[in-house]
Amino acid sequence: MPKQNLKMNPVVHFEMPAEDRARVAEFYTRVFGWETKQLGADMGNYLLVMTTESDKTGPKKPGAINGGFYQKTPDMSPCPSVVIKVDNLAQHIEKVKKAGGKILGEQMDIPNVGLFVSFADTEGNRVGLMQPYGQ
Repeated sequence: MPKQNLKMNPVVHFEMPAEDRARVAEFYTRVFGWETKQLGADMGNYLLVMTTESDKTGPKKPGAINGGFYQKTPDMSPCPSVVIKVDNLAQHIEKVKKAGGKILGEQMDIPNVGLFVSFADTEGNRVGLMQPYGQ
């Protein structure tokens, strides 16, 4: 495949489903030393995971990423997924569609974080797109 002059968009976050967020938080803390923070209903009861030393802008070590756990439901992929940072979410939604991917659900605003949407790639993998605020 010929190389295109496209900006490389980095993976900035990972997500995994969990049936019991308290149980999964205890597991990853005990096994890997990860720090967890249970967010409230306004944030979908998401369990945020810090895997590396971070500050308010994210990981201090280049290339390191943090992640989180969402509530496992029958209609969502049971597999981990990654979140890719983009500069323009609307443009990337169109690129995903044109390349044969499928947008899953609606674009959402994550307060103080950015705009987010999930998509399925051509192989059925669930992937997230994030346009961070202020970047």
